[in-house]
Amino acid sequence: MTAPLGYGAQPRAAYATDPDRSAGRLVPEAESPTRTPFQRDRDRIIHSTAFRRLKHKTQVFVYHEGDHFRTRLTHTIEVSQIARSLARAMRLDEDLAECLALAHDLGHTPFGHEGEDVMDAAMAPFGGFDHNAQSLRVVTVLERRYAEFDGLNLSWETLEGLVKHNGPLVDGNGHPLGKFKDTGLPFAIRQYAQKQDLRLDSWPSAEAQAAAIADDIAYDAHDLDDGLRAGLLSIEQMREVPFLARILEEVDARYPQLEEARRIHEIVRRSITRMVEDVIGESLRRLAALSPGDAEDIRAAGAPVVAFSEEMAAREREVKAFLFANLYRHETMLAVRRQVAGVVRDLFKAYMSEPAELPEEWRRGLEQDDDTRRARRVCDFIAGMTDRFAVDEHRRLFDHTPDLG
Repeated sequence: MTAPLGYGAQPRAAYATDPDRSAGRLVPEAESPTRTPFQRDRDRIIHSTAFRRLKHKTQVFVYHEGDHFRTRLTHTIEVSQIARSLARAMRLDEDLAECLALAHDLGHTPFGHEGEDVMDAAMAPFGGFDHNAQSLRVVTVLERRYAEFDGLNLSWETLEGLVKHNGPLVDGNGHPLGKFKDTGLPFAIRQYAQKQDLRLDSWPSAEAQAAAIADDIAYDAHDLDDGLRAGLLSIEQMREVPFLARILEEVDARYPQLEEARRIHEIVRRSITRMVEDVIGESLRRLAALSPGDAEDIRAAGAPVVAFSEEMAAREREVKAFLFANLYRHETMLAVRRQVAGVVRDLFKAYMSEPAELPEEWRRGLEQDDDTRRARRVCDFIAGMTDRFAVDEHRRLFDHTPDLG
């Protein structure tokens, strides 16, 4: 019997990140006798307060809309599973890939991307808001659990991958790239760069790239799943997307009388499998062509090594476009988004005008008339909220709160 791709333990590839050669932690600590640095990072993330809060943060559907829809936590777990699968097949460090997947959404606001958009607009005069940068702030500043340092004191490789898993943030001259080209780097990244160089001008490790593309695969498939189960998408609509139409034809040909719930699951699982297998095949081809001798060669490659094939990348963009037009812009979703946007916007204004409404530990040190400092504190407080806590706070501060259940 031939072992399936990625089956069983294999020696770590030369280009994988080696935990024995980690660049270490900002605050030096004795090494664990039983865990690698990345296993230790993973455990710190799982035990963090921010990780637990993900249970009650929106992925697509707000908490009151049903118990079976993804939350930010279940999405994170699904990303972690896919990231480990990719890492195993490419002989990367699975623990680092898992660690980055588990941490990638720690900085998300309540109410998903709608909350992030409102927060970014509110913080525009004070440096803006970005959930990736906020994730860095969570693990380096806001978690306050340890006696000797703020944050979780994670390994350099984990922080690097968390900040730039989608690619370099600046060019060789330090000029911001991509979405930060005009606005500049977010506050949290600029602040941390004064303490430790995360080499923002290079590509991240292959493990970070695996975690990033696992995120794309997970939310494409699972947002589709949730949209179908919510009745906002129909299986017939999927015939508009060639990639999904082919999978639907396969499922219906093999299981012509399949009940709807199982039919949906077959479509979703096959979609994930197709994308995962494509990423593995394309990435192994890129790695063979590059022939990297170590993890530094990955950083200096000038392009991602973990990626979809050109054909699958086009198919994946079609799926995203379909979800955007038919799910994220569905009137039912837009109505809820307008309501939750108002909740976040109101909270920000209330705390800015009356910082005494913040909990004592959050308003400490805000006596000075410093709007920027106040805005950052308010932003940190709101970004850490769960959906339910945000609604409860709105009810406490305002006479009318949208009925979200």
